[in-house]
Parts: sequence; structure tokens; C-alpha cells
Amino acid sequence: MEGAPVTAQPITTSRLPSLTGLRFIAAALVFAVHGASTGVFKDQAVAADYFTFFGNAGAVGVSFFFLLSGFVLTWSARTGDSARRFWRRRFFKIVPNHVVTFAAALVLMSLVSAQIAFPQTLANLFLLHAWLPDVSYVETANTVSWSLSVEMLFYLAFPLLIRLVNKVRPNRLWYGAAGAAALVLVLPVIAQHLLPGTPHYSFLPVSWTQVWFVYVFPLSRLLEFLLGMFMARILLTGRWPGLGLLPAGLLAVAAYLLPVFVTFNQLYNYAAVTVVPLALLIPAAAAADVRGRRTWLSTRTFVWLGEISFAFYLVHSLVLTYGHRIFGSQPNIFGQPTGPAWGAPAGLAFLAGCFAVSVLLAWGLYALLERPAMRRWSRPARAASGARAGVAADA
Repeated sequence: MEGAPVTAQPITTSRLPSLTGLRFIAAALVFAVHGASTGVFKDQAVAADYFTFFGNAGAVGVSFFFLLSGFVLTWSARTGDSARRFWRRRFFKIVPNHVVTFAAALVLMSLVSAQIAFPQTLANLFLLHAWLPDVSYVETANTVSWSLSVEMLFYLAFPLLIRLVNKVRPNRLWYGAAGAAALVLVLPVIAQHLLPGTPHYSFLPVSWTQVWFVYVFPLSRLLEFLLGMFMARILLTGRWPGLGLLPAGLLAVAAYLLPVFVTFNQLYNYAAVTVVPLALLIPAAAAADVRGRRTWLSTRTFVWLGEISFAFYLVHSLVLTYGHRIFGSQPNIFGQPTGPAWGAPAGLAFLAGCFAVSVLLAWGLYALLERPAMRRWSRPARAASGARAGVAADA
């Protein structure tokens, strides 16, 4: 039955293709919000409607990624694995793509004569910029890399956090998850009442300091990572109540649409409104894979798109920003230089073209850099050579 628990006993880990497919949905949401900020629509009503519907898409996608990181790393944690080996794998998963797209951003900035600020750019390269409550540190080079700065904290903390989470008794895991979710809900309250609300950031009715604390500050986002870890342990220990993928998906869609029709303080839209539905969606999709249920997310196409989603995330903003600049230069809604505005059909065609180009570039980056780097360097030379010898013996 769809609503039956996965199992009454702890389960063994398995591949989770539906979660891989969901990764691309999240990356596409981030693309949508950056498409909304490019200023491609001449009709202000069309631009406003587009931004109303997709304005919070990026925050939802990023929150999903942070939750998913905690879930997947806990799900795939290896008995006897050392912190050094874990950090090595994560380093070669993240850093090669980051360095290449960082260099590409600098080249593109030079071509359009954009100013390159030294301390901000250096902090971006070493993925330290999310720790600094200065918007100029985030909005430099490949701007989406701020989330990698957050992820680096997750990876550094994971060997300690997994020990702590594993010590929580199975019958208390839901209390841990509820506590982490409650703290995420409290963050906007803290920012709203304890941090300065002016000057306002861009056209938003909140300050950058408030936005940074809720949305960018790595310690704040660590709560979502921890929540994802608890949800993985809940499923692994047979404590998942059996919420199906369809109702969990509908709940997540409803939470996404809620700010479209109901006005919230912007600080609540970054994670608080959707964190619980997203935290339920991830184990619901994983449970479907554990049961062996084939979903549309686990099809070959979506799994492939999910595999290239990290590369897609890193290239898409560069494609949108500098692809638009090819057609000329004028300020966008944020006052930043961008390309011209068009009618709705032409604007949508441009966004569709950028989406396709981003997929192609992501495919190349994944096939030529990300996957080879992981295969060659993510394990020590002795372990890698032993694995290759084992494969040859089996053959």
C-alpha cells in the first residue's frame, strides 16, 4: 500500500534514482529565478507576473539542495570511513567544477570590462565569501558559488555530526527533526527583530544583513543539513510513517505556491515556509526507490539530468548573464548592466535557449571534468589501483 511504512526494521541502503531526478527539478527552479532577474521582458506586467511566480523558486531549490546533502550523505555513510577519505571525496566532487567556472566568470567579466574586486574575488575562489555579511562578496565572479561556501561547512562538520545523529535513539529521531525544523522557523524572527532592517536590499523590504543571516550565513543553513540527516536516519531505522511520493509532492507544491498568493515577510520565504514539506518530500521519494517503485523521476532521462545538475547549477547563471549581454547593455531591475528587453514570446525563447545551452555545457563539464576527477582522485592511489585490479580480476 502507498501509505504503509517502508519496514518495521532497519533497512539497508540502496541507490536513490528518484532523488537524483529531483536534483534537476531543484536546479531548474534556481534557473527560473535567475531568469526572472535578467530583465528580458519589455512589458513590466509580464515581468512582474513572471517574478511573482518564480521569485522564490531559487530559495526553494537551494533549501532542497541543503536538505538533500544531509540526507544523502547520511544515507550513504560508510562504516569505518575516515574523515580524511570523506573530505577527499567531497573536495574532488566540488572544487574542480568550481575552479573552472570561477575562471570562466573572470574571463567573461574581463570581456565586458566588469570591475574585478580583489578581496571579494579571492574570497570567492577559496569559498569563504558566504561567511562575510557584505553583499559585494556574494555578488562577484560566479555568484551562485556562495552555496558551495555553505556546503563546505556541511562537509567539514559531517564526520562529527554523523556520530552525534547516530547516537540518537530511533524513537527520538522525530524529536531531533522537529527541533531542527523549529530552529529554521525561528531564524526569520531573529533577523526581523534583532538585526537592522535598513537600508533595504534592492527592491526588497528587508536589509542585506537580514537576508544574509537567514539565507546565506552557513551556520543558519546548517540547520537544514542537520534536518536532512535526521530524515535519513528516520527512514533507515524504519521510523518513516509511509507518506507517499504523490501526497508529499503535492504538499511541497502547495508550500511553494503559498507565498505567491499570500504575502509573507520576505525573510520567511527563503526557507521557513517550505522547509517542512521539502523535508518530507525527500524521504518519500527515497522510500519509493527502496520499495522498488518506478517513478517518473527515476527514468533514465531524469537520472541523467540529475547527474549533471551540479554542473548545470554552476554554469546557468553565467549563460543567462553574459548570454544576455551579447545583445547589448542596459540596466535590469537591480540596476545592474544586462541585455535588452523583448516581448513575452522572444523573452521566453531566450530563456529556453539559455536553458538548453546550460544543459549542453553542464553535460560537457560533467563528462569531461567532474566524473573523471571523481574517478581518478576521489580515492587514494592505493585504493583506486586495488579497485581497478578487482574489476580486472572479475572480468
